[in-house]
Amino acid sequence: MVSRYGNSIISISGEIREAFKGAADLILPYRCALCGDVSDSEDRFENYDSLYRQLYGKDPGLHLCGKCLSDLVSTDEQGRWLLCLSNPVENDPCPGLALYLLFPYKGIIERAVPKIKFGGQIGLARFFGCVLGSALFDVGLSADLMVPVPLSQKRLEERGFNQASEIAYPVSKLTGIRFTEDCLIRIRDTKRQSEITDKNLRANNVSGAFGVSDLWDVTGMTVIIVDDVATTGATLHEAAAALYKAGAAKVLCVALAGNRSAKNAEPF
Repeated sequence: MVSRYGNSIISISGEIREAFKGAADLILPYRCALCGDVSDSEDRFENYDSLYRQLYGKDPGLHLCGKCLSDLVSTDEQGRWLLCLSNPVENDPCPGLALYLLFPYKGIIERAVPKIKFGGQIGLARFFGCVLGSALFDVGLSADLMVPVPLSQKRLEERGFNQASEIAYPVSKLTGIRFTEDCLIRIRDTKRQSEITDKNLRANNVSGAFGVSDLWDVTGMTVIIVDDVATTGATLHEAAAALYKAGAAKVLCVALAGNRSAKNAEPF
């Protein structure tokens, strides 16, 4: 790198560049992507940086403070497996559908999800995907295929990415389960589930919303569906029903977070 002063050209050495960089960091420190405070966790983030480079071929550029990381507390292992539906229904096409929830939807997670979905912070989605993937690797979860809950084309264009896909991709890499975005598809648009509070209306909103692409034959497969947040479980349940209808032998649901605990559903 060179700088021009008058008619002279001065070569700036690597040592000087690093000194300037250090000075700039003191003046303009990294800010935590979750709370906005100064990030003090860069050294502790070294392993994640290495993993991210392996997955995406570049540095993550994500900075988190120690306080936010320490406040990130997962659900106890015994309470992570639930029935998918918080309110079981009669004549359920896929009774006993299991749901794995890693975090309660509160605190740091409750602040992070809107930043991902509406603030465009893809880096946060990928970070939490790695956390979720690590947990599922420890569980020893296996399947033939991993699919994200798809967005409608309109919502995908508005947002620019599917947060469920960004979470699911590192999960698939860490667990060794094949990942695809073109198997499970939306066949009709729906309202945002977050805008509907009534459980029955939420179920009606996503009824018949999903199908399986003609490009895929899932007959006899074990398929894992991944989403960011599960509330009543209606979205994941409807997606699972579509996979079962297409011939899948077993479907499991996984969500980064949810606002239910084992007391509201029979744990597995």
